[in-house]
Amino acid sequence: MSEPAPPTRDDDEADGATDATGESEPESESESESTDPTPVTTGASSVIRALENAGVEAAFGVQGGAIMPIYDALYDSDIRHVTMAHEQGAAHAADAFGVVRNEPGVCLATSGPGATNLVTGIADANMDSDGVLALTGQVPSGMVGSDAFQETDTIGVTTPITKHNYFADDADAVGDTVGEAFALAGEGRPGPTLVDLPKDVTQGGTDREPGPAETPKTTTPKTVPDDDAVAAAARAIEDAERPLMLLGGGVIKADAAEEARAFAREFGIPVVTTMPGIGSFPEDDELCLSWAGMHGTGYANMAVTHTDVLVAVGTRFDDRLTGGIDTFAPEAEVVHIDIDPAEISKNVHADYPVIGDAGNALDALSSEIAADPDTEEWREQCLTWKDEYPMDYATPEDEPLKPQFVVECLDEATSDRAIVTSGVGQHQMWAAQYWTFTEPRTWVSSHGLGTMGYGLPSAIGARLAAEDDQEVVCVDGDGSFLMTIQELSVAVREELDITVAVLNNEYIGMVRQWQDAFFEGRHMAAEYNWCPEFDKLAEAFGARGWRVDDYDEVADAVEEAIDYDGPSVIDFHIDPRENVYPMVASGGANGKFALSEDQL
Repeated sequence: MSEPAPPTRDDDEADGATDATGESEPESESESESTDPTPVTTGASSVIRALENAGVEAAFGVQGGAIMPIYDALYDSDIRHVTMAHEQGAAHAADAFGVVRNEPGVCLATSGPGATNLVTGIADANMDSDGVLALTGQVPSGMVGSDAFQETDTIGVTTPITKHNYFADDADAVGDTVGEAFALAGEGRPGPTLVDLPKDVTQGGTDREPGPAETPKTTTPKTVPDDDAVAAAARAIEDAERPLMLLGGGVIKADAAEEARAFAREFGIPVVTTMPGIGSFPEDDELCLSWAGMHGTGYANMAVTHTDVLVAVGTRFDDRLTGGIDTFAPEAEVVHIDIDPAEISKNVHADYPVIGDAGNALDALSSEIAADPDTEEWREQCLTWKDEYPMDYATPEDEPLKPQFVVECLDEATSDRAIVTSGVGQHQMWAAQYWTFTEPRTWVSSHGLGTMGYGLPSAIGARLAAEDDQEVVCVDGDGSFLMTIQELSVAVREELDITVAVLNNEYIGMVRQWQDAFFEGRHMAAEYNWCPEFDKLAEAFGARGWRVDDYDEVADAVEEAIDYDGPSVIDFHIDPRENVYPMVASGGANGKFALSEDQL
């Protein structure tokens, strides 16, 4: 059955678009420059106007019946729409676009399976506090609850994994609702929001122009910390003998990397990061100990174990960072700076809670500290740990290609501003360990949810958000790449200059590593030697492809792929027995990290 045409308005409702004779009135030059050529006439056009008012430049999605009115209104907009091969890819691309741009990314999907296919990406953004606005089509309001074709309770499904969601029920108000959802996604602690759009609402007539994107009046995150809290934290830092900064993803989201760097350097405090915090502090700085946690550096984990004052900024202390809570930073008083009061003492007790924007809090702390802590001996100890637990690896000639070598070659071939995306697994850890990150928003990965398949669609989003002279490299695994490989067709169609480096060990490598360590080597469902030849598959998609098996092939393939102006895939066949170390056993003590399987 054909869908009913959208309602039209009478001439006397056309907002003065015609004169008494019915002919269009001429516009002055100033009026034509300031008036949008496509006036708001429906709920759908109001939604698009709200996105334009918010400054949205790009959106990622997949068409479908219930979202079709939104797409029809998008036809006349300057917003760039990127049709993805799968809705999950749309959510991940929007997520990465937002991470690189520091603004909410936008994704669209139709009702039912379209909306549920977004769920993984929405949950991923929620776990990593990434700003994403999801717009989902819905069956007409009168059919909601009737099990209509492609109906799903999208509000019910996504309530636990969104910062807030909205069911639109009024064509006059829908534009303002979308604007509010966009603003809320980026306000305070970012996160995903969703607006469910019944088809009768988006087809409904309205001439109401939505206002600017604004958060609800009740949403007022505390950005300036209390003076007393800052003073108490400052006294603890002054008295510290072994202070340590722990920079989380919140430092990057708050655009506070400069303040964090200035603070650490002013007081000579060593720095570790979380995985989401990678890039907040330059890893080639002598103060930087890289990232801590399950597969963090030995020296970062030793510093966390022995610090007496831990200055944690913008971190939620998740279990992959802390290991066992009772053994995490056991000698430390904890200063916890976060904009979200719900995170204070949720996992790790905060002796000195400081609630506010990361940049504001660090500036206030810096001004309040009257006596620099004496950290020279402590810094020397941290350098000693660097020497004792180096991130090195062997490259025997009689063994297959090592993944660490590949990552270092990719890093060397690209600029410091190159953006690295990844899937999830061993390849993600090697990328985080052996790429030297010096800038924020250059490491884009799935952390809290651990979503395999994140790498390629996020590279598409990152490429569209990045500056033209920034390289975008996706370090992926064979298992992760296969999950969203269809998005390579999007990269080809859009002529996107991205390089995909597949660290192919013919396993779900992290699962295989755990099976060897904890399940007596029983490789149940972990072997992936049935994967296709990715270099040939890349060529079939219209991309360039290379296969690399030996060390002497790596440099040339990397150079050719980086230089190629378009999507390229290098299938690196690496040592299937290589494991990720250091490793802290799940729930273990960070200071008791293993450097080999027999130490687990």
